[in-house]
Amino acid sequence: MNMKRAGRREWTGLAVLILPTLLISIDVSVLHLAVPALTEDLRPSAAQLLWINDIYGFLIAGFLITMGNIGDRIGRRKLLLIGGAAFAAASVLAAYAPSAESLIAARALLGVAGATLMPSTLSLIRNMFHDPAQRTTAISLWMTGFTAGMVLGPVVGGALLENFWWGSAFLLGVPVMAILLVAGPLLLPEYRAPSSGRVDAASVVLSVAAALLAIYGVKEIATYGPTWPAAATLVAGLALAAVFIRRQRRLADPLLDMKLFAERRFSAALGTLMLVILIGPPLGLLAGQYLQLVEGLSPLQAGLWALPPSVAVIIGFLVAPLLTRKIRPGYVAGAGLVVGAAGVALLTQVDAGGGVVLLVGGQVLFFLGASPLLVVGTDLVVGAAPPERSGSAAALSETGQEFGGALGLAVFGSIAAAVYRGSLELPDGVSPRAALDTLGGALSAARDLPAATGTALASAAREAFTTSLNVAAGAGAVVLLAAALLSAVALRMVPPTSAQPGEELERAPEETPVPDQVAR
Repeated sequence: MNMKRAGRREWTGLAVLILPTLLISIDVSVLHLAVPALTEDLRPSAAQLLWINDIYGFLIAGFLITMGNIGDRIGRRKLLLIGGAAFAAASVLAAYAPSAESLIAARALLGVAGATLMPSTLSLIRNMFHDPAQRTTAISLWMTGFTAGMVLGPVVGGALLENFWWGSAFLLGVPVMAILLVAGPLLLPEYRAPSSGRVDAASVVLSVAAALLAIYGVKEIATYGPTWPAAATLVAGLALAAVFIRRQRRLADPLLDMKLFAERRFSAALGTLMLVILIGPPLGLLAGQYLQLVEGLSPLQAGLWALPPSVAVIIGFLVAPLLTRKIRPGYVAGAGLVVGAAGVALLTQVDAGGGVVLLVGGQVLFFLGASPLLVVGTDLVVGAAPPERSGSAAALSETGQEFGGALGLAVFGSIAAAVYRGSLELPDGVSPRAALDTLGGALSAARDLPAATGTALASAAREAFTTSLNVAAGAGAVVLLAAALLSAVALRMVPPTSAQPGEELERAPEETPVPDQVAR
């Protein structure tokens, strides 16, 4: 059998594909730095500021499935270039937005454009790297680029905001997308599925509405607790998701092929990914609060302590392809998750004073252990799908991770909030309303009280918050052990990448090559 291994052109093309993911992660982090300056300039209301922050992520999540399917139909490179051009244009609109309303609209356009980038890049990797070992390495480098963006975002954004106006942070996307638009047609081959029917408009509406309502409801629960409006929104989203799934089963050419879930590797990898994604966002949120509000570190100091876990993620991404060449991917992921569970378990021992090293050490172990699963799981989700459905598979993977992150914040945030309220012992004379909601609220209330009472309240609140961190970490460790077991058992049939057969040189008949691909 002729094996097709990637050459210099494919690896150079991978560098081009990393650019959009790098930009997306930078764009998320720099906005947080720009908020004070744009708030002073545009004077948004509290609700407008919330939408400026959230509309981007909501629309990315809502349009991922649709964009993944469209890429399969019209061509993944074509969609990537269209999305890149739209992202650059929306970045300019955001940078020069004259009002809060126009900035929200620009951020919405950025979200829709961003939804084209992730499934397009990941599905192109699936089609460019046929050798399993090479594909795993390519995905690990792709994910490393995303993490690098999270690290570089505050540095690059901070430098821009130090010397220019807040809109300069959004202009980062313009030169990056310009490189993509020039280099993409030269280095990236085109792939698309043949004889696709028309996109089902009802399915698009259902998928977008279901994703937006479900994720919005979960985030509202994470932020404000299980209120009736938030619960109703979540239920409405889940109900629309059920209608969407039922419709897909009946369509001859569905927006999302439900047959993907019949593939054991696909379902097991996607389920394990969602379990692990549950832990990361709430762990980061609680750790950030602990560093600043319990240990009293400045934002800069807390940011510096976040560097070791970021480095651990990158190391895990880069090591995963080496391990899976000789060891079954399910075992690599399972063993790594056991290490990650041990790291999260360390957080159950953090106390309210001097726990920085233990906290960061636990985070390092968690991210080092969990990151191979992110590579292995993503590789299996995309690799298990037929080539003509790789865009849809990539989009489903990204959507699952978006929902998993929001659900993790809601579940573990609720656990932490309940433990905090239940364990907080208020000093005499302190109103529960002033201190029961959050640690930040308690510390703010403490500053307005007499010195002795305020000190006692602050100490009690820090102790209660640390207890909530301990309990949430214990629950997280249990979830990670369950994910480790699922990975080791459900994915045990997947052989090491060096033992997996490569794809034949000739493309499968289900996928249509285009002239650029043949000329290559």
